[in-house]
Amino acid sequence: MASMSCANLLDLASGNLLDIPQTPRALPRVMTVPGIISDLEDGDSDGTSSVCRERKIIVTNMLPLHAKRDAETSKWRFSLDEDSIYLHLKDGFSSETEVIYVGSLKVDIDAAEQEEVAQKLLEDFNCVPTFLPHDLLKKFYLGFCKQQLWPLFHYMLPMCPDHGDRFDRFLWQAYVGANKIFADKVMEVINPDDDYVWIHDYHLMVLPTFLRKRFNRVKLGFFLHSPFPSSEIFRTLPVRDEILRGLLNCDLIGFHTFDYARHFLSCCSRMLGLDYESKRGHIGLDYFGRMVYIKILPVGVHMGRLESVLNLPSTAAKIKEIQQQFEGKILILGVDDMDIFKGISLKLLAVEHLLKEHPDLHGKVVLVQIVNPARGSGKDVQEAKRETYLTAQKINEAYGSPNYKPVILIDRPVPRYEKSAYYAMAECCIVNAVRDGMNLVPYKYIVCRQGTPRMDEAVGVKADSPRMSMLVVSEFIGCSPSLSGAIRVNPWDVDAVAEALNVAITMPDAEKKLRHEKHYRYVNTHDVAYWARSFSQDLERACKDHYSKRCWGIGLGLGFRVLSLSPSFRRLATDHIVSAYKRTNRRAIFLDYDGTVVPETSIIKTPSPEVISILKTLCSDPKNTVFIVSGRGRDPLSEGLAPCEMLGIAAEHGYFMRWNKAFEWETSPMAADLEWKKIVEPVMRLYTEATDGSNLEIKESGLVWHHLDADPDFGSCQAKELLDHLENVLANEPAVVKRGQQIVEVKPQGVSKGLVAQKVLSTMVDSGKPPDFVMCIGDDRSDEDMFESILSTVSNPLLPAAPEIFACTVGQKPSKAKYYLDDPADVLKLLQGLATASSLKPRHHTEVPVSFESSV
Repeated sequence: MASMSCANLLDLASGNLLDIPQTPRALPRVMTVPGIISDLEDGDSDGTSSVCRERKIIVTNMLPLHAKRDAETSKWRFSLDEDSIYLHLKDGFSSETEVIYVGSLKVDIDAAEQEEVAQKLLEDFNCVPTFLPHDLLKKFYLGFCKQQLWPLFHYMLPMCPDHGDRFDRFLWQAYVGANKIFADKVMEVINPDDDYVWIHDYHLMVLPTFLRKRFNRVKLGFFLHSPFPSSEIFRTLPVRDEILRGLLNCDLIGFHTFDYARHFLSCCSRMLGLDYESKRGHIGLDYFGRMVYIKILPVGVHMGRLESVLNLPSTAAKIKEIQQQFEGKILILGVDDMDIFKGISLKLLAVEHLLKEHPDLHGKVVLVQIVNPARGSGKDVQEAKRETYLTAQKINEAYGSPNYKPVILIDRPVPRYEKSAYYAMAECCIVNAVRDGMNLVPYKYIVCRQGTPRMDEAVGVKADSPRMSMLVVSEFIGCSPSLSGAIRVNPWDVDAVAEALNVAITMPDAEKKLRHEKHYRYVNTHDVAYWARSFSQDLERACKDHYSKRCWGIGLGLGFRVLSLSPSFRRLATDHIVSAYKRTNRRAIFLDYDGTVVPETSIIKTPSPEVISILKTLCSDPKNTVFIVSGRGRDPLSEGLAPCEMLGIAAEHGYFMRWNKAFEWETSPMAADLEWKKIVEPVMRLYTEATDGSNLEIKESGLVWHHLDADPDFGSCQAKELLDHLENVLANEPAVVKRGQQIVEVKPQGVSKGLVAQKVLSTMVDSGKPPDFVMCIGDDRSDEDMFESILSTVSNPLLPAAPEIFACTVGQKPSKAKYYLDDPADVLKLLQGLATASSLKPRHHTEVPVSFESSV
């Protein structure tokens, strides 16, 4: 199925999605079969391609490259960024895997040089650069990403202009525009049938929508390297739905911690009404027939890269220098970016409190704080820097001496070897961020404290020397859950952080050794290659059913999504069913009530005059047996449908049934004992009182607990608990407990909508009038019983001929039905078509001679 895409970015950002123009191809097109160049026009191609190597396309904001101009030739020179995690993740893939990178460069390239540079980067590094115009780049990265998304994802709301920038629609449009350019570049090199695309971080959260729009079955993974905020924070973002739907257009979404994943799932539940489930250890969201999986795994470090730096002569020389400089001192290390979320000033206050409370540490404890260059710009960075320097100066003046400074700030670009030397020599490392996505500083510290044989030899350390390390880490960083031997702290509690530092530096060596060994085992086995390999394997698993279902692209703008359903599932066309209706003579029609002939969202639950008129016409046709089958009580149904005298009604899922108004209500003989209601009602009332927004519905045959208006998370939790509670107390009772859409229902055993359909059809067969046309329409889970029952009943070999069956669900979703209609309005149009085609012959009450009991 060919996909539509977007041309006008302003229209896209406001929700009007137009066609994406064909991407200009400055790069070679993809060869799918030797000698044949694919135009890649079909976004829903069912064909499979033949390629020599597996390919993975890694999409990041910045390419893992360094760039600088050659002073003599003025040509650009590029080299790999050996410290980039995106370069390291290749170690987790098979050696046969070809990895292509798509992203921006850290330098501006003149337009005249862009084509030459792009060709060189593709040939030399397998990199595809996205050249963003300077103004767009500024609004996209420094504007929307750093001034709006980054603070929000770190729990900072723009309560006033002095504390964060308010939402700016033009910056959002720049974000969408930049993501569109990234999508264009991916489209230049992708083979959509075979390639896997792995998108990284919050800069590119709507990119999946562009790619899914163009190629419905593209294999997409996304990993978020920052925190994902709670729903109370995220819901303040005006474009929250667009971002959530962008992520849900992936097949697999990765997070560092369960907290971040839980917040994302909560947002999907509260804002999009989606529920998730866990099966065999995998968390999944059913999103319009597509299962979107959630991956929880913290990223690791590249062990080989760290160890190779430790083996450098420059590292050994720096270690010796540090040994001399801090001889007799207890060295505590901090390595952080200069931004407001890293908690540097709080860390300094904790050191001040430590020195204040423990005079014996004066002249002994030194905090070396390495400050990495800020990634963003703005007054918040300048304020954080100013506060850091003032606090450090105050501490040094109060507790320092001519030969001793308790706080040393290193505020300059620090080469890798120098950082590694400080890691190796620090007795304690503290990461005090108030909010951080992952933070690999503790992992690097652990590896450097372990050292290498070559480093040990260079600095004169015995090979069998015990390895020790101590970590003080904030409980608000992603790596904290994986470091069970670290001392976890609340960075806002300065006193507690100070005491944690004291515990860390005074802890017995034997315990330090045990904690270090535990941490090193984890870091060594959960490195970046393990992370990439695990994510890649789960992405392949998530995409394995891509070609077993049919796909439809639905929705406009950034609300686009793909509906993925059974190959036989299709929309029920009125012309198609009317044709079958006209040529048949014995018809059984089953209709659900709420959500089918009456809109679920309607406050007025009585049928409209139009519905009454259509039902009367259908019932008046002597060839028709028409039933409303509902979970509602018999009194509201009989009152609302009173004008339809020939209409059959099955109330409370079939517990009560009558063939038409002239017949008495019949009660199902399969469920005569309702004593269990006395057990259920007090339990449900207890949960109703404890759950604000819930209510109890008492029926003659059962009870229903509704939590539609309750808090989504709490209501769902209470529903699960109520389900377990009732299943236990009703273990020996003739009742069944079922959980539906925002309900928990208890009803008699042996009562279901499926049995209603079965009994009506059986009665028609027994009376010598087997149906040759069966139509069933419903929207709820309970209606699935009817669809299943009809299919099994009409396959009875006693039938002279198989009837034409039209099982139809309302709403585009997975179902046992073969057909679907979009909404109750579509149902009415279809019923009107049947009513118009129906012969309006008078019908007598005596035409239904059998009763419900006689059909059992």
